[in-house]
Amino acid sequence: MQFEGRVALITGGTMGIGLEAACRLAAQGASVAVTGRRPEPGAAAVTAIEAAGGQGLFIAGDVAVAADTERMVAETVERFGRLDIAVNNAGIGGRPDRIHEMDEDYFRQVIDIDLTGVWLSMKYEIPAMLDSGGGSIVNISSVAGIQAGPIAGAAYVAAKHGVVGLTREGAAEYAANGIRVNCLCPAVIETPLAAESFADPELRAIVEAKHPIGRVGEPAEVASAIAYLCSDDASFITGAILPIDGGFTL
Repeated sequence: MQFEGRVALITGGTMGIGLEAACRLAAQGASVAVTGRRPEPGAAAVTAIEAAGGQGLFIAGDVAVAADTERMVAETVERFGRLDIAVNNAGIGGRPDRIHEMDEDYFRQVIDIDLTGVWLSMKYEIPAMLDSGGGSIVNISSVAGIQAGPIAGAAYVAAKHGVVGLTREGAAEYAANGIRVNCLCPAVIETPLAAESFADPELRAIVEAKHPIGRVGEPAEVASAIAYLCSDDASFITGAILPIDGGFTL
């Protein structure tokens, strides 16, 4: 019960990696708020959190909208009294459009959700953590945040590289305030988003072959890393950029 008495906020926490992390933290004593844009998965996520042994809260909103993101943090603090842990997981996938063929609206959409959404989340999470005396932030980037490649496309690669930069800067700015900021860079994880992005069997085979370990990852494997980075066992770790990738980036 290493998170007993602590409060976590997980953006994009109604499915996949976010939901797995929410249940993992709840099982170890945390109260967990999750965010998303649809109420039905949100209600199911709260049920799962409570089944894991924690208190759950769903907050509807879009991380790319400043007012929504500010409200997500405010409602978490109003319900649970503080904020100790934040997992900035909300995002959308990329597509392999080449730079000169990419639609401007699509590029801006990916940047708004996958990068600006992380910045806005940190912008409002950090003051709440300062009020609580410190905390831990884990940003979810991607292997596309540490290397380029044609599969994800320029918009996604640019956004995920930006998340790595935000993590390092946040770690440098707030270490003296007791706030640790770290980043995970998963390769392909078996989530609904991945199922949609790699539905084509030929593309799926190509992607799987890029993982030397011989398979794609599971949400539980990323959730374990999240729980570690949020725990006191990682108290001397900040600014880390950790691949969870089955050897993808070797």
